[in-house]
Parts: sequence; C-alpha cells; structure tokens
Amino acid sequence: MSISVERQSKQRQGKFRKAYRPTSALAKEVSFDADMMHVALTDGRIISVPIIWFPLLHQAEPEQRRHYEIGGGGLSLHWPEIDEDISVAGLMAGVDWEAA
Repeated sequence: MSISVERQSKQRQGKFRKAYRPTSALAKEVSFDADMMHVALTDGRIISVPIIWFPLLHQAEPEQRRHYEIGGGGLSLHWPEIDEDISVAGLMAGVDWEAA
C-alpha cells in the first residue's frame, strides 16, 4: 500500500463510522398473521416465513401458537403444547424444498 493511500485510509477512519454488524441472531418475540410467522430479533431484524413450512404450527390453533418459549438466550423457539422446536439459525438459513 502506498503511503498516500495509507494516509487517506487513516483520515477516513476518523471521519466515518463502520456500519453495525450483528454477530449473532437472537429471538426476542414471535407473532403470527394469517399466513406468516414473524420472529423479532434482538438486533432489530424481523424474520418472516410462511407458516406452511412448519406443519405442526400450520395446523395449530392460534392460542397454541401464542404459547411459545424462547430457549438458549434466543437461539431456539419451542411450542410445548404441540411439541414443535425451531432454531433461529434454521429460520435464517431458509428451507430446501427439494429436501422437504
């Protein structure tokens, strides 16, 4: 790296702040509408996925969907009444329809 490019880089560091990049995704709340499950994360993101991806949740009554537990400090979701477990990492990875 040339000296002038290095100096410019150092000058920019003082003027600009790096964008926030979360290092992990942790759930803080789950909600549903007619077709989707919405998982609010502690870093402000919301993951929305079709309920049909999860047959037990899809067939569950709305009241059963509202009774969930967040485990592992936000890493997993559990619905004890219907024995459904979902990881936040799995939600972020999406679904492989050919494997389903």
